[in-house]
Amino acid sequence: MSIRTIPSGQLNGHAVRPRLRIAVVGAGYWGPNLARNLKASPDWDLVAICDLDVERGLRLAETVGGVAVVESLDELLDTYNLDAVAVATPAHTHHGVVMTALRAGKHVLVEKPLADSRAKGLEMVEEAKARGLVLMADHTYCFTPAVLKIQELVATGALGDILYVDSVRINLGLVQPDVNVFWDLAPHDLSILDFVLPGGLHPTEIAAHGADPLGTGRDCVGHLTFGLPNDAMVHIHVNWLSPTKIRQMIIGGSKRTLVWDDLNPQQRLSVYDRGVSLEHQPRSAADKRTSAISYRLGDTWSPALQEREPLGQVVAELAASIRNHTMPRTSGESGLRVLSVLEAVTQSLSTDGQSTVVAGNEVNLQVAR
Repeated sequence: MSIRTIPSGQLNGHAVRPRLRIAVVGAGYWGPNLARNLKASPDWDLVAICDLDVERGLRLAETVGGVAVVESLDELLDTYNLDAVAVATPAHTHHGVVMTALRAGKHVLVEKPLADSRAKGLEMVEEAKARGLVLMADHTYCFTPAVLKIQELVATGALGDILYVDSVRINLGLVQPDVNVFWDLAPHDLSILDFVLPGGLHPTEIAAHGADPLGTGRDCVGHLTFGLPNDAMVHIHVNWLSPTKIRQMIIGGSKRTLVWDDLNPQQRLSVYDRGVSLEHQPRSAADKRTSAISYRLGDTWSPALQEREPLGQVVAELAASIRNHTMPRTSGESGLRVLSVLEAVTQSLSTDGQSTVVAGNEVNLQVAR
């Protein structure tokens, strides 16, 4: 991938990396978080805030040192010499904002989901690639210490072969006006799995079941399942109606099982040396069916995690990708893989939970069959 970068200057004979110039587009829910982290970053100069609600933009600008505020994206791109924009607008606007920024030669960080359809997301990814620009999905969870440790444990084989993933993301509200519970909550779990699973998120088929007991016109409770290699299974439960908040993921491996409880800051990760084993490690499927099963009851341990704000790591990753000509760890392609699953979810829901092929993975499905 060829990515346009900013040349280094010289100071007393030493190379100096100049700060990159960026603006935040969208001053609503997520924009303030992006602006605060960009302002605090040694890699970035926060130049401006862009929002259709100028008063809201001004309020945000005051919290980050009184940077400039503009109303329109065109004005922003015409007026200021920017290296990148960070997009924190509603999902249905992402395609238009991102394509305009890319065509103006700007690198882009865009909050999840990447777009409101796979076709739009694919166009964004291809535009960035053609122009040699970074398009990064703001999958913030992937930069938390817990998820980084999970990725390490999976990659090093500490858990063994993945047997199942069981994820629960439930709480009371907020019922969204424009998307169902899958599009609101499941992108977190899907982006995490894309980050930690070897080879990323490439399910060939998924099945989704949803319910709308309140009659809101959109599913408020949902279950999503799909397969992994070696007949492993992923199950994701999302819910807007639960009186209790749960953020938990269990990854069961052939060697160990990991439990991530994101709401327990004292012990977010627990690794259990407990599980089911087949005696004598049978080689064939027939041998496995006749092999005796034993239960392993070993120790439990909790990895030490260095707490730090993940969004600070996100903006540092964006800067490093621009400077070093590298693909960010949560690239536009990662966002596209998440979109592919979400679109398959919508199709499965429309057919009462029937298994649906994930776009882009049809070749894998044919090979598997």
